[in-house]
Amino acid sequence: MGNLAAQVIIYNNSSKTDKPFTYLIEDRMKDNIQEGMRVAVPFGVGNRIIQGIVVRIFEWKDKTKNLKCIADALDFEPILSKNMIELSLWMRENYLCSYLDAFHLVMPPGDFKEIRTVLNVNNVSLKNLTKEEEKIVGYINQKGKCYLDDVKKFMDHENANKIINNLKKKNIVYNTLEIETKINKKLEKYISLSSNQSKDDILKDISSRGKKQIEVVNYLYKKKGAFIKNLMEDTKASYQTIKALADKGLIKVTETEVFRNVIKSDISPYKRFKLTPEQLKCFNTILDDINKNGSFLIHGVTGSGKTEIYLQIIEEMIKAGKDTIVLVPEISLTPQTIERFVGRFGSNVAVLHSKLSYGERFDEWRKIKEGKVKIAIGARSAVFAPFNNLGLIIIDEEHETSYKSGMNPKYSAYEVARKRCDMEGSSLILGTATPSVETYNSVLNGEIKLFVLKKRINNKKMPVMDIIDMREELNNGNNSIFSRKLYKEIEENLKEGKQTILFLNRRGYSTFVSCRKCGYVIKCKSCDITMTYHIQENKLKCHYCGKEMIAPKICPKCGSNYIKYFGIGTQKVEEQVKKYFPKASVERMDTDTVTKKGSHERIFGRMKRGETDILIGTQMISKGLDFPNVTLVGIIAADTSLNLPDYRSSERTFQLLTQVAGRAGRGDFEGRVIVQTYNPEHFSIQMAKDYNYEGFFDREILLRKEFEFPPFTNILSIIVYGKEKEQVINVSKDIHSEIIKNLELIYDYNLIRNIYGPNPALIEKIKDNYRWQILFKCSDEDLFQLKDIIRRVCINNRDDKKYRGVKFNIDINPSSIL
Repeated sequence: MGNLAAQVIIYNNSSKTDKPFTYLIEDRMKDNIQEGMRVAVPFGVGNRIIQGIVVRIFEWKDKTKNLKCIADALDFEPILSKNMIELSLWMRENYLCSYLDAFHLVMPPGDFKEIRTVLNVNNVSLKNLTKEEEKIVGYINQKGKCYLDDVKKFMDHENANKIINNLKKKNIVYNTLEIETKINKKLEKYISLSSNQSKDDILKDISSRGKKQIEVVNYLYKKKGAFIKNLMEDTKASYQTIKALADKGLIKVTETEVFRNVIKSDISPYKRFKLTPEQLKCFNTILDDINKNGSFLIHGVTGSGKTEIYLQIIEEMIKAGKDTIVLVPEISLTPQTIERFVGRFGSNVAVLHSKLSYGERFDEWRKIKEGKVKIAIGARSAVFAPFNNLGLIIIDEEHETSYKSGMNPKYSAYEVARKRCDMEGSSLILGTATPSVETYNSVLNGEIKLFVLKKRINNKKMPVMDIIDMREELNNGNNSIFSRKLYKEIEENLKEGKQTILFLNRRGYSTFVSCRKCGYVIKCKSCDITMTYHIQENKLKCHYCGKEMIAPKICPKCGSNYIKYFGIGTQKVEEQVKKYFPKASVERMDTDTVTKKGSHERIFGRMKRGETDILIGTQMISKGLDFPNVTLVGIIAADTSLNLPDYRSSERTFQLLTQVAGRAGRGDFEGRVIVQTYNPEHFSIQMAKDYNYEGFFDREILLRKEFEFPPFTNILSIIVYGKEKEQVINVSKDIHSEIIKNLELIYDYNLIRNIYGPNPALIEKIKDNYRWQILFKCSDEDLFQLKDIIRRVCINNRDDKKYRGVKFNIDINPSSIL
C-alpha cells in the first residue's frame, strides 16, 4: 500500500490558489486526519503555515513527486460530512464561485482558527553562527516566546525565511504551532458543596455571625448546586461571601459550559390543532410519499393553516428519528415562527439567522452538529444546518426573493435545498399563497407535487379588496396620501377597537429632494441614486451606501430656496397618521426601526398584545405575521413595485398585494383591504383583487415565453465594477470580446445572439464603483458551456494585470436585473 495523501483547499483568496493542493499524510498522523477536518499545512516558497480543509483522502503512488506533509490537525473529528463537502464542490461549479467562498457557507459560524508559528531555541551549542543567525537567536532568547511574523519584522531582511530555515537545519531553532479559536465555548462558574457531609456538619465551620454564608450553604444544600449568577441573585450574596466559603473549603467552584440562549424562556405551549379535511388530505398524501425523496408545493391561501401541517409532519419526522430544516424568508418572521415551533417542540429547536452574534450562532450550530436538537429554523443560510440524519427541508413563503443570496456565492436556497435533498434522500416541502412563476411551472411539468388549500381555517372569508383609483381622488381635490375610503375605514376601525396595518414598501420621509427653480435633484455622490429624506434626523440618506448629509435649505446648484420634498416613505405615513388620528397608538416597522437586537420581537409583542392600534411598515409586515385583531389593511401605493424596470415587477406586485391583504381578517372578524393605485386596470392588480393566482399565472407565463424570460430561459448577469470609469468600460468590452471569441469557436450562433451589452447597469454607480453589465440568455443545455467559458475568461484570470482595479459580480438567474 502506498502513502496516503490529502487534497486540501487552502485559506487563500487568490485565483492562482483556487484549487485543491495535495499533501502527504505522515504515518504518525494517519489516524488523526479525516475528510472534512481543518488542517495546518506549509504553503509557498517560505513554507508559511496556513489553514486548509481536507476534501479528499486517497492513496498516493507517484514516487517521483516530492510532496509537502500536513503539519497538524486542527480538529479532533470532521466538522464537515462527506455530503457537505460534496454540496460545497457542487456550489463552486454551479454558482461560479471560489472553493473558499463555497466552503465558508458550511463551516462553523464564527469559529475562526488563527494559526501562528512560535519559534523556540534548543538547548544546544551556539557555535559557528553568522551575524544574522546570532541576531535571530538573541532576539528569540530575549523574548522567550516569539512569533515567526515578529522575527521577520525585526530582521527586515529579504532572506529572513532562508536564515530561519538554516537555523532549523542546524537544530538550533524549532517551531511549534499555536492555534487560537476566535469564538470559544461559553463557560460559567458553577458552585456546589465540596463534600457529602450533613448540612449541620458543614455549618459547624461557619461563625454564627456569618449569616449570609449560612444562607448560601442552605441554598446550595437544597438546590444541590447552582451557577454563580443565579446564586448571587437569589441569595443577594456578595462575591466576597462566596470566596470566603471557597477559602474554607466548604464549597467548590467549577467551570461548566453553557449554551448562549437565543430563545426566550417565557414562550407558552402552542397547542396542537385538529386538521381540517383539506389539511388532512395534504398531510396524509405527503406522509405517504415523504420517504421517496419527493418535492411538494402547498399552495394555500393566507390563513389556510400551512404552518400546522408543517408542525404535524415534523412530529412524524421526529418519531422516525429524522431531522428537519425550516426556512423562513426574513428575520421579521422568526419571532412568531419561533414561538410556534418552540411552543410545540420545546428545546428540540435551534435558531440560525444573521441577527445572532457569532457566539450565539456558533452555539446553535454545535447543538445541531452534536445532535442535541432535531429542528433548525432560520433564514436562507439555515439550509446548511449540519444535521447528520436530515429527513426534510421546508421552505415557507418559497416565492420570496430573499432566498437568493446577494453575496458571493450567489446561491439560491431553493436550489441548494433541492440538491441537498437529492444527496441525502430527504424530501422538500414548499409553501406559499403566491408561488413563484418558476415553481408553478415546475408543478405543471410534473416535477413538484401540488396540494391546494382554498379555504381559511374555520372557513373564514378572504378579506374584500377595494381598488381605489388615486387619479380620481386627485381630480376630486384630495391631495392627501389617504383616499377618502381609507381614511373613513381607519376611523371606523379605531372606534371599534380593531387594529390596522398600513403598508408602503418605501422607507424614509420623502423619496427625493429637488429644486423647483432649476430642477436639480440631490443624489448621492457615491451612488447613481437619489437620496431619501429622513425627517427625525433631518438628514438625507443613501439607501445603497448609507452616506448621510444634513438636508439643505437652499439649492446647492442655483442657490434658490425653492427646495421641495417629493414622494412619500413610511416616516411620512407615520407623521400623517399621527396628525389625522392623534389618539391612536402608532408603530412603524422598517429597516430604520429594527436596527437594535430584539426590536422585531418588541414591536411584534406590542402588536400581539393589542397595545398598537396602527402598524405602518415595509415588506417586513407583508407576510407570515398573524394578528387576530387586524381587520383592516391599507396599501398606500400599489405601484411602487409595478413601475420597476424589471421583468419580475408584475409578479412581485401580485405577490405583495396578496400577502399584505392576507394579514387582515385572520381572527373572528372579517377583514377589509384598501389598495391605492394610479394603475388600477393592470392585470396583476385586478388578479390580486380576486385572489386569482391561476389567472395571473396564465397571463404572466405568456409574457415570459414571448420575451424569453425564466422559466423558458436562463439569465446570466456579469457586472464589472471599479473606481475608474474608463477602466470599467474597457474591461467590460474586453471580456465581452473574449467571451464572443470563445463562443465562435464552438459555433453557437444562438448564444452569441442572446448577449446584451456591455451597457451601463441600471444603477450605474454604487459606493463609488462604476458598474457595467453584460446579460446572457441561454437554455439549460447551453448554460454549462457558457459557465465554463465565463470561468476561464473572468474567474481564472481575475488576478491578471489588465483586470487589476476591477471586480466581477457574476449571478446565475438573478432575482432582479436592476
